[in-house]
Amino acid sequence: MQTRSATERGFDDFVAARRPALLGHAVALAGGDRHAAEDLLQEALVKLWLVWPRIADGAPEAYARRILTRSAARAARRCWRGERPTERLPEPPAMADAAGSVEDRVRLGAVLVHLPVRQRTAVVLRHYCDLPEGQVAESLDCALGTVSSLVSRGMATLRSLIARAEAGASA
Repeated sequence: MQTRSATERGFDDFVAARRPALLGHAVALAGGDRHAAEDLLQEALVKLWLVWPRIADGAPEAYARRILTRSAARAARRCWRGERPTERLPEPPAMADAAGSVEDRVRLGAVLVHLPVRQRTAVVLRHYCDLPEGQVAESLDCALGTVSSLVSRGMATLRSLIARAEAGASA
């Protein structure tokens, strides 16, 4: 029986502790598509493993988020998007209490996909991941003013899309 090295244990511990947060980040970047998000996360964790000995003592979560962000941007540039989720679920939600928050997340995911990739990424990093503008600028490799502009335009578009969706639902 082989024993695991300290490097492997450190990576396993990091993944066990931070996977839920990284998956949430990936879901937001993928516009609510959980399957695409899981693929993004898997790709990011493979890339993270390859550099783990070098970055383990630094900021591995920031590095992982950067990998996720860049992978999502590359995926968005690909022509074929694969299967698309339907607007309606086949059966009603099982828990009435959680239904509201799940519906909100589904609606948000549905409108996030209408934002351009850089705007969506900036909004997700700034508001979903609660990163400061400086870190968002670093992740997107752009100026601080560009981040402010992307987030501002993205939020305005989201507000407009959500208002239209709610107006259509109440009509």
